Amino acid sequence: MNTNALFFGLAVTDFAAADHWYTHLFGRAADVVVTPGIEAMWQLGDTVFVYIVVDPERAGRALVNIAVPDLETAVAEIGSRGIDPGPFILVGPDGAAGRKAPYVDPEGNSIFVIEIAGA
Repeated sequence: MNTNALFFGLAVTDFAAADHWYTHLFGRAADVVVTPGIEAMWQLGDTVFVYIVVDPERAGRALVNIAVPDLETAVAEIGSRGIDPGPFILVGPDGAAGRKAPYVDPEGNSIFVIEIAGA
């Protein structure tokens, strides 16, 4: 499969609360408001997009991993905006594959900021 972009959707019930939380997580307002009060999108890389969309039936069940080069730096930056993770999780035996910082949005969606060992 040849792809040229990834759009990852996070279903929510309360758009305003989710928009506020993700604005603080990513450190800026959405890059694109697709439909006001319904759907907004943040561009995290050249071809990587995360969006929130009102969809009560699917809300709160997403799992997202966002890889960063330095986990402590990313966690400190996000923390400066008032969002703190749960305890770090080691990936693989003794963290040989990496570490991740778990965050949970107001809907219950799990967002993991990860640092891949050796990347």
